[in-house]
Amino acid sequence: MLLGGLRDSNRDWFRVVHYSVQATHVHLIVEAEDTETLTSGVRGLMVRIARRVNRLLRRQGRFWADRWHGRDLEGPRQVRNALVYVLQNHKKHADTAGLDPLSSAASFDGFATAIPGGFRSVGPPCVAAAKTWLLKSGWRRRGLIRLTEAPAGGRTVWSGG
Repeated sequence: MLLGGLRDSNRDWFRVVHYSVQATHVHLIVEAEDTETLTSGVRGLMVRIARRVNRLLRRQGRFWADRWHGRDLEGPRQVRNALVYVLQNHKKHADTAGLDPLSSAASFDGFATAIPGGFRSVGPPCVAAAKTWLLKSGWRRRGLIRLTEAPAGGRTVWSGG
């Protein structure tokens, strides 16, 4: 339901490129044509997911406890750090090895080594291909992501230059 909501939110002007579902929140990396389409796309995504969850739980009312918080990623280093943060976020919250099945890690082609055989993300693919230079290839100037990396505050911190 949540992953379907992510998938169904993809448009030409708004794309969910990567995600990570945590116990109490969701991390997304999205592309949008401008600030207005970003706001519209995120708002639509939040409504779509809230309706699905409320329908599943047979409840009504507000689903999201807080509004979304966005941040523009302006260079290869910021994009790489955001990718590590989103794809490896489970390592920050729990002492787990490997990749997060509740993330888009299975569809990510920027790991420094091959993904272990048999790893799959939960549910069908729900991300769109990146179209911007920064998310397609620009971030790679800062180095591919090691499977052992974790966001700052986690077990391993990337310190490349």
